[in-house]
Amino acid sequence: MALQIYNTMTRSKEQFVPQEAGKVRMYVCGPTVYGYMHIGNARPVIVFDMVRNYLEQIGNEVNYVTNFTDVDDKLIRKAEEMNTTVAEVAEIFIGAYREDLAGLGVKPATMNPRVTQSMELIIEFIKELEDKGYAYEKGGDVYYRTAKFADYGKLSRQNLEELHFGIRVEVDSRKEKPEDFVLWKAAKPGEVHWHSPWGEGRPGWHIECSAMVREYLGETIDIHGGGVDLQFPHHECECAQTEVLTGKPLSNYWMHNAFLNIGDEKMSKSLGNGLLVKDIRSRFKAGAIRYFMLSSHYRNPLNFTEESLLSAEKSAERIALAESNVKHRLELDAEGAKGKPSGQIAERLATIVGNYHTKMQDDFNTPDAITAMFDWVSLANNTLANADALPADFTALLQAFAEMNSVLRLTPELEEEVAGEEVERLIAERAEARKNKNWGRSDEIRDELNELGILLEDTPQGMRWRRK
Repeated sequence: MALQIYNTMTRSKEQFVPQEAGKVRMYVCGPTVYGYMHIGNARPVIVFDMVRNYLEQIGNEVNYVTNFTDVDDKLIRKAEEMNTTVAEVAEIFIGAYREDLAGLGVKPATMNPRVTQSMELIIEFIKELEDKGYAYEKGGDVYYRTAKFADYGKLSRQNLEELHFGIRVEVDSRKEKPEDFVLWKAAKPGEVHWHSPWGEGRPGWHIECSAMVREYLGETIDIHGGGVDLQFPHHECECAQTEVLTGKPLSNYWMHNAFLNIGDEKMSKSLGNGLLVKDIRSRFKAGAIRYFMLSSHYRNPLNFTEESLLSAEKSAERIALAESNVKHRLELDAEGAKGKPSGQIAERLATIVGNYHTKMQDDFNTPDAITAMFDWVSLANNTLANADALPADFTALLQAFAEMNSVLRLTPELEEEVAGEEVERLIAERAEARKNKNWGRSDEIRDELNELGILLEDTPQGMRWRRK
């Protein structure tokens, strides 16, 4: 089965064929860096990380670009509140954003172009639009003539008579038409600004992505992604801006994830300011958050409650524990690990991994891909309970798990390392105390380990320890 992607432009699933075999050009709209990442913003971050991971897994080199909007009205207001500069605000929250990405198990983008570092590209793009009659200047502001682009509304399936404008589309009496959108904004006194043919000012929101896509990925890209809230007006405006200059589609495939809804008032109270990713990460590991986000198909709305995240945490821990137990069993008998697994194990793993790929190739069906991982968990536990299992069986189990988890990353190794030597020393001391029937000292050590957040487990393979 070939990879199928639901294309928002056509409202149908289509076989994914990149323009250049083995290479994918992918752009995902990035954050406006005036504050900390909200949990709703974490959904597209994780979804498109998963998409990129799978594209790489099936043999593609992915040029993954996501921008930083580091100047706009919100940053200007934030700088005033903080009594600092727009540039300093951007640096603070870009740093925080990168920390959140790492804490969510998300790989860095190939490139993160910034608006402030792309000003010449943006101004040149606007000049080209003006030269072709698609842009006009009024009082230092420059607007796009939407009526001149016959296909305006094709992505969102709206027409100019029925459009309901997004929050960033400003009403201005100087516009020729109410639906025209701003490309360049004249600076107000004291605001950060750049020199342009139309006077001192800064870009509108939509133009930056068109300029960056063309510069860093080309006239037509393979995939353009973002939240469903960006479909209109942002992505619609990108199409209009770019396609009148190139005469080509901006993107061959458009992908949009559905909203994440906040549905539990008690959850927000218990976390305080817990709708921020940084606060949620202080309570939940990356694997739990990713499990929650990927347990629903990316095109379906997802309801965020503390109970749902706690449930995801338990499920992720079950997967992580099975993986850990297999690793431990293999460590105990590594001699035959390089041999061939039994035929039954090889056959079952081939079925499980095959099911995983079938589901992922059906428009990245992560809920069913996770089901395949739980089939792996059942097989792993049954194999662990089998005294006749071959060491090579456990090697094969880990290889299959790594293939699936390298994309979903439900057990990413991101958490801080435990002081392993100290833990091992205490466990050895406890074993010696038990051997000498010194039950008091044995219990004391268990309590010490408990305070360190270490849980001891008696398994058929011997004493194990793990984080709680």
